[in-house]
Amino acid sequence: MADFTWSELDERAVKMAKVLSADAVEKAGSGHPGSPISLAPIAYALYQHFIRHDPNDPDWVGRDRFILSGGHASLTQYVQLYFSGYGLTLDDLKRFRTAGTRTPGHPEYGLTPGIEMTTGPLGQGLASAVGFAYGQRYERGLLDPDAPEGQSPFDHKVWVICGEGDVEEGVSSEASSLAGDQRLGNLTVIFDANHIQIEGDTRISLGEDILKRYQAYGWYTDEFSFIQPDGSYKEDVEGLAAVLEKAEQVTDRPKFIKVDTLMAWPTPGKTNDPSAHGSALGAEAVAGLKKALGYDPEQSFQVDEEALAHAREVAQRGLAAHKDWDEKYQAWRKANPDKADLYDRIHAGKLPEGFDKALDDLEAGFEPGSKVATRKASGAVINALAPIMPELWGGSADLGGSNNTNINGAVSFAPEADKTVQWPKASKYGRQLHFGVREFGMGAITNGILLGSDTRPYNGTFFQFSDYERPSVRLAALMDIPNLYVWTHDSVALGEDGPTHQPIEHLTAVRAIPQMEVVRPADQYETAEAYRAFFEKDNTHPTAMILTRQGVPTLEETKAKAREGVRKGAYVLVDTEGQPDVLIMASGSEVQHAVAASKTLAEQGVKARVISVPSLEWFEEQDDDYKEAVLPASVKARVSVEAGLATPWYKYLGSYGKPVSIEQFGLQGSGDENMRDLGITADHVVEAAQASLEEVRRAR
Repeated sequence: MADFTWSELDERAVKMAKVLSADAVEKAGSGHPGSPISLAPIAYALYQHFIRHDPNDPDWVGRDRFILSGGHASLTQYVQLYFSGYGLTLDDLKRFRTAGTRTPGHPEYGLTPGIEMTTGPLGQGLASAVGFAYGQRYERGLLDPDAPEGQSPFDHKVWVICGEGDVEEGVSSEASSLAGDQRLGNLTVIFDANHIQIEGDTRISLGEDILKRYQAYGWYTDEFSFIQPDGSYKEDVEGLAAVLEKAEQVTDRPKFIKVDTLMAWPTPGKTNDPSAHGSALGAEAVAGLKKALGYDPEQSFQVDEEALAHAREVAQRGLAAHKDWDEKYQAWRKANPDKADLYDRIHAGKLPEGFDKALDDLEAGFEPGSKVATRKASGAVINALAPIMPELWGGSADLGGSNNTNINGAVSFAPEADKTVQWPKASKYGRQLHFGVREFGMGAITNGILLGSDTRPYNGTFFQFSDYERPSVRLAALMDIPNLYVWTHDSVALGEDGPTHQPIEHLTAVRAIPQMEVVRPADQYETAEAYRAFFEKDNTHPTAMILTRQGVPTLEETKAKAREGVRKGAYVLVDTEGQPDVLIMASGSEVQHAVAASKTLAEQGVKARVISVPSLEWFEEQDDDYKEAVLPASVKARVSVEAGLATPWYKYLGSYGKPVSIEQFGLQGSGDENMRDLGITADHVVEAAQASLEEVRRAR
């Protein structure tokens, strides 16, 4: 690299980074010291010379994004944030892995300035970084598509450090394959090949040539080694910088750079030892490391003030880069006032004018009494919003036609050369996403899109296969970002595909994730209103739309009540004169059975209130007065109706309530046969109501 310089002060800063990492783990009594020690020169070089960032403004739109995929090595990043001037202090390093800290054991999104996402579950950082690159490219296409490469204010790079554990996890393979297909030239991954993991030398479980694997994905690859031909070890940062500079000239492919390191070098007795991976080094080893690096072994958290001041100069370079970007950005705004208005809106997270009208116009075409699958209704909503929300884009894990996630007439997000007979329009700025059969990768990539851009992605699969996506769903919930999941074929009513494809426990499992919102609409009206509520909510969490394969009746009752009712999570759909005798709660396709049962019960002289419950989570957000108005505590006879486990409903059923549920795996029959054979019928709801009423009578 022509302007790359490496001074004695840089060497001293790297040594300080190693010592501070060792001290932090030692003080905490636990952690992963080996990788932060050996990664120190690589991370320092990136933060000082390669990553465009402004420590004075961690959220600067024009910054490059850096993701430490191996989150266990968090001190690698914390020390560089401290060095660079992000507001982290020496006390923060001393509080590593303690309660209330800004330096937790694994980086957490929203907690520490300069952290782009939560990492820890291996592979997801790398996979989400692919999503960061997706989002950058699509947003550039919305706002500044014709600018020369690298000249737009919306151009930035995505940098990743990963290790063996990351490339062993399947999610990284899923996403890396897609990154190669997409030719994501703004993505660079540095692979720390130290050949050590918890169980020791990786040759016992990792035998393939990683570079050849990434070449097969379509990536540019290169390698560099700190291990010299004679077996000695030299942290040749200048040599590594030359390799990275060469890689930066490649703009038509993602880059994967393998760097051979020795874990924990130069710690005596711990270098390249598996114990350095996940355990404190011990006082003797830390003292030996300090002596080897010229530090006083009797002192902890020593700071080389001159080297720290030198490292902090990166903040001034960041200010200069930010100033240059601001000039380019203001010139863009002046030349593109309409695009600037769009950017201001999506950056602020505001909905477009005409949002309500688009949904109102759609609902005006619904016909009560008609039978329409909620997956089809969902597709209609997406296509009603697509013309006015260019930031909305998405796709499915090879199920676009089944999930109804395709945007009519949309160009595929793919290089133009990759167009197919089925998808004859493709562009690097396309809108229609295609993930192939890669549910986990899809979830991680859409997480990255959300984190790395102002756009709003959605993704879809069969509800059964949310199991494959679940770790990325949990991470979205942990970060509390509004990913949108379109999960269809929601029950045994999907029919002949059999129990391998029929969800049973899935509603319970997904509802069990904190900060996750699950919405199961009953018909077209509730589906449209579910999307309206999702996009309008101020505190939007990751949200799953759980949708039917089969047609369900469009209810006259929801036409009048869904707009206000759905956003509250539960609402009275059919009521009685005076206090009801029994409450019937139902979600999704089972609401129709609750309505039918209420009519039968009325003929028997039983007053049954039907409560549609599209979202238990949204209902729990309501105040106590509303909850009491919908579910009066004085009414003890209760029934829940849902084609899945009854577990989430016992809270609302009380002592005398009866669930109408499915407590076994699915069947091989048609959807109608399965629902009937497993007891999801209006007749069964009537029986459950009578049984609950009888128990209440006995208790009196």
